[in-house]
This record gives sequence, C-alpha cells and structure tokens, in this order.
Amino acid sequence: MKDLHEFLISPAETARRHGPHDRIVMSSRVRLARNLKDAAYPGWAKKPERVKILEIIRPAVESLPEMKDSFSEAMDNLGALDKQILVERHLISREHAAKSAGSGLVLNREETFSVMINEEDHLRMQALRPGLQLKQAWAAIDHFDSELEKKLDYAFDTELGYLTACPTNLGTGIRVSAMLHLPGLVLAEQINPIIQSVNKLGLAVRGLYGEGTEALGNVFQVSNQMTLGENEPMIVERLEKVLSQIIEHEENARQSLMEKKPKTVYNHIGRAYGILANAHSISSKETMNLLSLLRVGVDLGLFPGAERSLVDELFLTTQPAHLQKQYSDKLTAEERDLIRADMVRERLKNVNRPVVKPTPPPSTAN
Repeated sequence: MKDLHEFLISPAETARRHGPHDRIVMSSRVRLARNLKDAAYPGWAKKPERVKILEIIRPAVESLPEMKDSFSEAMDNLGALDKQILVERHLISREHAAKSAGSGLVLNREETFSVMINEEDHLRMQALRPGLQLKQAWAAIDHFDSELEKKLDYAFDTELGYLTACPTNLGTGIRVSAMLHLPGLVLAEQINPIIQSVNKLGLAVRGLYGEGTEALGNVFQVSNQMTLGENEPMIVERLEKVLSQIIEHEENARQSLMEKKPKTVYNHIGRAYGILANAHSISSKETMNLLSLLRVGVDLGLFPGAERSLVDELFLTTQPAHLQKQYSDKLTAEERDLIRADMVRERLKNVNRPVVKPTPPPSTAN
C-alpha cells in the first residue's frame, strides 16, 4: 500500500500550477458518471456486491496508461484524516469520504485524474486542470472514458444514454464545473443577481465543497445541471461562454471598485492583512475569507514582491485536515485555531503591509 501523503503533491507545488484566467478561475473539472450493466447501483447494492464491483472496476482503471504508478486504495483502508485531506483538495467528494467497504479511489501521479469507485454511481471519474481549461479537461476525460469502456460493460440505453443512479445525471452523465474566486462581485454586492441569472441559464452555483456548502473565501463552483438532451461538447461550450461573462463581470467589478471606492477596497484588504499578520487565534472560516481579500490585494499589485501562489498554498494548508496532518497529535478546534494563526503569521512575516496609491483629496469647488 502506498502512503497517501508521500504520494500527494505538496501544497506549495499545487499552488504554483498556472492556467488561463487563473486570477479568477482557480480550477476546471469535468466529471463523468458511469455504471456497470446488470449490477445494482451502490446505494442499493449489498456489501458483497459492492466489493465484487470494486474488484472488477479497480484493475481496469489501474491498467490505463494515464494511471501508471497511481495511488489506488479501498476506502475502508483510508483513515478519516486522509479522506478529509482528499476532500479539501477536491480529489474526492464529501459523499465519497463517508464510504467504507466496497468503495475505492484511483488517483494519478499528477492529480489530474481522480476516479471514485462506488460513490453514488459505480464510476465517477474526473479530469482536473488549473485555470479555465474546460475543453482540455473534457478531451482528457473523454479519451479516458473511451479506453475504459473497452474494458468494462457500461449500462447504456439507446434512447436515454448512460444510465445513472440519479436522474439528473442521466444521458451524458457529465458534470462540467469551474471554481471561481469572485471577491469583486461580492464586495460590489452584485453576486446575487449574477447567481440568479446563471441559475436561469440552467446552471448551478454552489459553495467551496459543492452542493449545500457555503462560498468560503468568496469561492464559488459553477456547473451544468442538465445532462440529457445536449451532447457533451455543447454543454462544455455553453458553460465556457457563461464563465467568460462571469470573468468579465468580476474584472469590471474590481476595476469599478478601485475607481469609485478605493478607500473601501484598501480598508478591506488592509484589515485582512492586519488580522492575518497579527492574530494569535483564528478559525478556518475567517482565515479563508481574509485570505480571499489578500489574494485580491496581490492581484491588484498592493503587495509588491508577494506571489499569489503563497496565498493559494495557505488556502489549502490552513484547512482543518491539512493543518492536523502537520501535527501528529490530535488537535481540538481551539488548538487548531492557535496553530493556524502561528503558521499564517510566520508565512506572512516577509510580506509587507499593502502599498496603497494616494487618493486625491475631495474637490472643494462649489
């Protein structure tokens, strides 16, 4: 058995990965849901049947060239902390983290392909890319799926397409999503109208960890809802168009705030820096929200010499499971808050306070 933590890429290396529009689009993901023909869905299958399905699927996935030297493990062999670290890295879903016997994970060395076995469906495979790379992620997972289909007999209906445990995934079984950092729209109080208009287009907007979670750190997930009636390239294309518009709205919101309310922006970013660089106890939630403002500050050039990758790394390392992993002892929430504050202060000690451009005095003309 490979050690998960020796296998995983370091948070620093993950944070240094770049992609198109990564100021705003943190990552792109395309996921496909598939099931085996004539086998009960994981939610209905008894444990022996789930174990049997895992034994069929796992070697087939491991045999693909993309999965050479992969991390492959049954979920009941992974500890709760390991599972939570995988959730924090968006490599598995929260639902999959709750699985045990008869479920598994196969993850490639680059962390660009992750395959969940016996989550809600027998197979949930995803391709991940930094920045806005939906078409690239789709091409990668499409090829992966085609090769896997040569080895496994999928449940497929000529009229309905791929059969899935949940009707919302029926047809193509595709879920295309991107993780967006939208502090400008949040600060400008424009986020709700944007979310409403995106929902009207048949797309879902969710929080950091998907359905039912909040947008910590002003990070939102945008994804398709319909999987039936459109082919995959159309779904990818439609989402990409909407994302391009959201990117434009976010850039405009930032520019407008800097032109019309620079002091408000400086105040938010300055306070965020002040707390992060000086706090001695800080929660995960507060850290995420303040790091979001620090990230904008870096993007706006208020922290000369500071890299956005430092903030992105802290986004990951300050989360509960990643923090816990660095310290072998079991930590209480209170102890985590103390250690988190120490770690952030240490990492920010070479980042000078924000340099703000002087604002002209208000006009005294009549």
